[in-house]
Parts: sequence; structure tokens; C-alpha cells
Amino acid sequence: MPRTTTPTPLARLLVARIRERGPLTFAEYMRECLYHPEHGYYSRAETRRFADYYTSVDVHPIFGRLVARQLAELWVLLDRPAEFWAVEAGAGAGRLSQHLLDFAARELSDFYRALRYVAVEPSPARRAAHTASFGSHRKAGRAVSAAEWPAEIPAGCIFSNELLDALPVHRVVREKGILREIYVAARGDELCEQLGALSAPALAEYFRTQGIELLEGQQAEVGLEACAWIEDAGRRLGRGFVLTVDYGHEARELYNERHLRGTLLAYHQHRASEDLLAAPGEQDLTAHVNFTALDLWGRRAGLERTGLVSQARFLLALGRGNEFADLYDPGQSEVERLRARLLLKNLIFPEGMGEAFQVFIQHKGIEHPHLTGLEPC
Repeated sequence: MPRTTTPTPLARLLVARIRERGPLTFAEYMRECLYHPEHGYYSRAETRRFADYYTSVDVHPIFGRLVARQLAELWVLLDRPAEFWAVEAGAGAGRLSQHLLDFAARELSDFYRALRYVAVEPSPARRAAHTASFGSHRKAGRAVSAAEWPAEIPAGCIFSNELLDALPVHRVVREKGILREIYVAARGDELCEQLGALSAPALAEYFRTQGIELLEGQQAEVGLEACAWIEDAGRRLGRGFVLTVDYGHEARELYNERHLRGTLLAYHQHRASEDLLAAPGEQDLTAHVNFTALDLWGRRAGLERTGLVSQARFLLALGRGNEFADLYDPGQSEVERLRARLLLKNLIFPEGMGEAFQVFIQHKGIEHPHLTGLEPC
């Protein structure tokens, strides 16, 4: 996205803050760009975001329906508890919630009666849409909308779809054999990059824990907030699972020679850019998820690795049981059924979302669970 001639309201606030307090870490900058209560990208009404990106949920309800089938299987693996907590982190306007709850109510009645669905969304503007998206399920006592996670989740699953890629990250570069941090500073009225010492020892420890050493001149992201997120999830969960759908890699691939400039990108009107400082608050910022870090930091809170597969493999494994009958709505014409099959291809084909997105599952309090979504195709 090209730099705008007129600074955004958030850009003016950030420049003033930097002049008063000094440079920001990129994590601080990214947090303000995405989550500032007034000017943050994710604080605005969600109807504006379709000009920038869409998710698997937007393609077809089959995504939510198959996630519902996987959650129902998790409920069975946990011995059918009377209350199964399904906590969706980063629920947005509630489209995934609606697809999942509608399908569970129609096709998975036993599971639905045990379901305690919590749609967690910090943005008031997006949370306001939950009444319309799954209001009937709220009235039935099966779902609630919340700004924060439950303090305790006795038995169930914490899951997210394209959330962790938008958690703030620090940026570092290896210069003359040592790690330096990339800060956001101000030059006049414009934002700029500035190198400095690491803001915290945890940045270097992050790489040591994973056995990663960057190449000279290599830039990389450090996802300390994602590490804190997965630890928090593990601590709150009594028994159950954490299911993460996002794009990313294991550490060895994430920090190899193919990613010498890191993975951070800005998105505006479906166009990707490396101009991360352009128009703060008006463009999305994302970085690839480090699944190795989620595994290692999750273990600190009692989570164990269940498996990591592509979205294509996950959906195909769950759908083949009934030959993808869940793809269709009652009474659809053959033309409508054909269109549904074409949309499914976007979710499973390598040139679509099928191989770009990964499904990472962790478990706690259950021995060696066998999940249909992780089965080989």
C-alpha cells in the first residue's frame, strides 16, 4: 500500500507518543495498529474488512460444519461431559459461530444439548453482531458472547481461525553476529525504522529454546504474545483440546533461508505489501504462526501435541465419512450443489486455501487421543 500524503489519525497519535516517550517496539506498534480502541483495524465494524481479506469461513458454511463434527468427536473422547465448553477466540462478527451452532442444532442434537459455546471477541463493534448471527442459540442457553475468555474451562476445546497471525510480534535482525531489535521511530511527522538493543531477554531466549540461529542480515519475527496466548489457554483448560487454524510453519522452516526478510505483510484491498508503516490503522498486519513455539510453550501449561496437518487434509478426513453430504442444504438444486462443490475446492485445493493453512491440535488430560481430522487421506 503506498504511503498516504495525509497521516492517519493513529499515525499522528503514534508520532506524538514516540516524541514523548521514545521509539516503540514493533509489537507495541502492531498492537496499536490492529487493536487501538478507536482507530485500530480490528476495532472497526467488520463489514469494512471484506475489501482487504476473507477467511475460510467466508467461502462456505462447510468449514464450520466440519469443525462442528470435529468438536462433537472431542466431546465423545472426553466421555460426553454434561457441559462441553467450545471457546472460540477471536470470533469476529460470529459467522463461524453461526455456521457451527446451526449445524450442531440440526445434525448433532446430543452434542448440541451439552454445548456451552463462548464466542470471545474484544471489539464491541464486532461483538454487537452476535445477537443477529446466533441469537436463537443464545436464547436456548447454548451460546454466549464475551469480551474475555472464561477463567476456567473444565472440559472442552479452545479454538481459533486466523487469530494468531494477527497477534503482535517483535522484529529482530542479526547484525554482526548479534541480535538487534527493529523499533518504530519518528522522523519529522513520518514513522521510520530504527535499530537498537533487544527490549527484553525473552527475545533471544525465544530462539535459543527452539534451537534457531538466524543468518547474518536475516530479519525475523518473535511471537512472544502467541507464546503467552497458548500458555494462558493451557492454564485455563482443565481437560480437552486447543485447535488452531492458521497459516505458518514449524520453526526450522519459518526461519530458513526462504524467509530472510521475515514473514510480516500488510494487506489492503486484497493486495499484500511490505510497507508495514503505511497508514496505521487502515491496513491489516499479519505474520506467519510458529507452530513449534506453540508446541513448546503449550507444554509449559500441560498441553501435549496431538498433530499438525494441512487444512485440506483436515477437511477431507472429516468430510469423507458421509461423502461430503454436509456440503449441501436441504432442497438445493443441482446448480446450487455444483456451486457448493466448486466453493469446496477453494478450501481444499493447494492453489486455494488447502495447503496454505494448517490445523494444529493440542490436548490436555487425555491419553493419546485419536482424531478423525488428523487421519491420513
